[in-house]
Amino acid sequence: MTDIAAPGARKAALVFIFVTVLIDILAFGLIIPVLPHLLMQFVGNDMVRAVHWVGVFGVLFAAIQFFCSPVQGALSDRFGRRPVILLSCLGLGVDFIFMAVAQSLPWLLVGRVVSAMFSASFTTANAYIADVTEPSKRAQAFGMIGAAFGLGFIIGPAIGGELGAIDIRLPFWFAAGLALLNFAYGLFVLPESHPKERRTTRFDWGHVHPWGSVKLLGRYPAIWGLAAVVFLINLAHYVYPSVFVLFADYSFGWNSQAVGRVLAVVGVLSVLVNVVVVKRAVAKFGERRSLLIGLGCGVVGFTIYGFAPTGTWFLSGLPIMALWALAMPSTQALVSRQVGPEVQGRIQGALTSLASLAGIIGPALYTLVFGLFISDHAPAHLPGAPFLLAGMLLAASGVVAWRYARLEVRQPRETASGVSVPE
Repeated sequence: MTDIAAPGARKAALVFIFVTVLIDILAFGLIIPVLPHLLMQFVGNDMVRAVHWVGVFGVLFAAIQFFCSPVQGALSDRFGRRPVILLSCLGLGVDFIFMAVAQSLPWLLVGRVVSAMFSASFTTANAYIADVTEPSKRAQAFGMIGAAFGLGFIIGPAIGGELGAIDIRLPFWFAAGLALLNFAYGLFVLPESHPKERRTTRFDWGHVHPWGSVKLLGRYPAIWGLAAVVFLINLAHYVYPSVFVLFADYSFGWNSQAVGRVLAVVGVLSVLVNVVVVKRAVAKFGERRSLLIGLGCGVVGFTIYGFAPTGTWFLSGLPIMALWALAMPSTQALVSRQVGPEVQGRIQGALTSLASLAGIIGPALYTLVFGLFISDHAPAHLPGAPFLLAGMLLAASGVVAWRYARLEVRQPRETASGVSVPE
């Protein structure tokens, strides 16, 4: 195995981690345009039943990732990063093959559950980066992970839509090939970054429960409002993976190919805003105003989506909705002002846990609303109701942000016992 201390080995390892994350996101992006349609086939093309099962799949996937992410991180602390990452790649490859050949809804659900367990490898990937990079260069290295996410969600749905137009199961086979190729590559290239002398001596279940990071926020009441904004932003965002594919099919007759292309455009616009607009907007308006502008654009965009009578009207909302991307980085910057450097990592981890909680709630919420408003018992026929609900959540987050988004840093105060606590 290559020596990780060598600069060339560290560079190769970082490239592999980038490729690993990219392939994970690509693989799941590939099946976004086709999974709901495959579920439709299993339920006799009953849209309402398909919506229900999309919600079940989404909730289970997010819940399992919520609990498995800290477990994978703890396993990598105990046994090393390399075996956990390689096992994740191998498991995903085999599981995508399993889903490609699944002939019933229960077996497809089993495959989705297993994929959620193996795909919770981002924690280990982040730990690997921290192992092999100097502190002064970690921000740049972690930015590489963000770039992989962006590229994966641009390319994945586009390729998946094109392949799905040929055969609805072809994206699963393609995703399996990518994951297994990555496993084979890593088997020969990826060195271990966590030496035995630094590993924990035992695996402690008491340290891997995911609620601990969320409870941490309770110690910092100054950021509770901003944490609520983070949660509501993420909850609103889950309307896309929850109902967009079936909504586009039901409302506009878009097939997997069209959906993949639209999602690719959404990804490109989001990357452009993050790379070009965020820096300029924050410099001109400040973080608080940029946050409120982003949330306002999100409300307008979701309103256009919700009432769009045609696909052209829906597409007209994409540029406005893209500016919603101003909100999250502005919120994270404001949070970072409220706490000291000694807890930045844990606070960011707690915010990630809130995003995971939103992923558990969102699919159930939006599929329930969509199924209700297209059913025979609907109070009004309104397929865009989930987007209007997401817009209302963003409006609520705007009210909270208006109240709690502050620029001053909250200094800790000392209790009578001499322990510093946030004000």
